[in-house]
Amino acid sequence: MKTLNDNWFTEGRIDFELKKYTLLSYLQDINLHFRKNKLYPPLSDLIYHYGKLIEFKENKSSFFKLFPEHLIDINLKELQFTYDKIIADDQLMQEIENIISYAIAEMNKPLQDGKEIYDFVEEQLTIEPVGVIPIHKDEGYLFICDGNFRDVKVYQYRITLIEDAKERLRGIHTSYIMSYANTFFNTLENIKIDLIKTRKTLPIPAVYRIETDLTFPIEETLLPVAKRTFVKYISAA
Repeated sequence: MKTLNDNWFTEGRIDFELKKYTLLSYLQDINLHFRKNKLYPPLSDLIYHYGKLIEFKENKSSFFKLFPEHLIDINLKELQFTYDKIIADDQLMQEIENIISYAIAEMNKPLQDGKEIYDFVEEQLTIEPVGVIPIHKDEGYLFICDGNFRDVKVYQYRITLIEDAKERLRGIHTSYIMSYANTFFNTLENIKIDLIKTRKTLPIPAVYRIETDLTFPIEETLLPVAKRTFVKYISAA
């Protein structure tokens, strides 16, 4: 997918029409993915760039310091150097602010579209334990089943704890194991038993099924939404 450089709005030639074209080309690609119900990485990338624009708008002075400087005077006696900003807070900065304001407004609609797709997918998910769940639930298997009903995709998961100065957050890491054909004999309980027999690293795993009657792109939508929904499910349990 197309993406933007971190400081796309201040890099190269600062021209409103040029930056407008760059932005609209990027958003056109984002919308193309959304029309195919492909959320990731487009949605997370869009949120990232939107956040940078908001940060710039709220703290312009910090970003102003990022612009390069050129040497205009040297005092050899006192070993002092005087620099001047290549960009001044004048008409050019106003052009950047115009670009920022335009970009924020244009990003609002696809951001809302992405959120609506995410919320819709999340509403279609059902999460239930498979068999008895052990006390330790931070590591185990996820059985992902969608509306195709052809197979059961198995992922090993591990819940991680992320701490910062303000709060403790749960994250999740998953790795694909294998798929089982969805047959009369491959019940979820039988799949669980087979995993315990063949994968000794998790002798007493927590196992959950995540199902939906609809079909979504697995890697781009269903799995990432399922992972975030599962973290909320575990946190509330």
